[in-house]
Amino acid sequence: MINDLEAMAWSVEILDKNDLVCIHQGREIDDNRGVIAAGTGLGEAGIWYGTRYHPFGSEGGHADFSPKSHEEDALLSFLRNKFQNVSWERVLSGPGIENIFEFLVNTYREKPAPHVVEKMKEEIPAAVITAAALARECPACIRTMEMFVGLYGAEAGNLALKLMAFGGMYIGGGIAPKILPLLDSDTFRDAFLRKGRFRDALSRIPIHVIMTSKAPLLGAAHVADLLAHDQPIF
Repeated sequence: MINDLEAMAWSVEILDKNDLVCIHQGREIDDNRGVIAAGTGLGEAGIWYGTRYHPFGSEGGHADFSPKSHEEDALLSFLRNKFQNVSWERVLSGPGIENIFEFLVNTYREKPAPHVVEKMKEEIPAAVITAAALARECPACIRTMEMFVGLYGAEAGNLALKLMAFGGMYIGGGIAPKILPLLDSDTFRDAFLRKGRFRDALSRIPIHVIMTSKAPLLGAAHVADLLAHDQPIF
């Protein structure tokens, strides 16, 4: 039994090139790697490069959310009234998209399109918000996803720094493939790089989006194969 994000991390070295989309070129080298994946929650994992790649899981998604702007300060204050602890998962996940939308609408920063509000009553709200943002048909949805993508870039950059992930960052999970045009943007890249004196260092890190939903399954199969051939995984 292995952690789902750990399983996804195990898939990185065996994924086909067609399963990945590069959104920041960087410089490909053999070094530590990081995996971050927003879906129903927020998962984070690392891949240590010693004599070989060795993935390991974490619970980094439950670390405290840290804002980087006045608007995000307001988002944090808003969410503190809703949750006992405001973690990164509260803003970077399907429910996190809904939390950002609720913040923007309830604090009168953006007005939602009426047909979107009605549709949210019948379908998964995060999916409705995402689709409306991609179609550019709802100001509140567009702004929600702009904030979401900026926050995603910021936390991906945080993880890259913590892991010294100069071998690359990999964006997985169910949301990323569906919003690829939004992730492949200056909004994401600027937030990723906005780390003061380490901006130049982070600019060298390649960033890939994992497009296949089978990555955790492929990673688990890879681990099973290693164990079947008496290869160490710990």
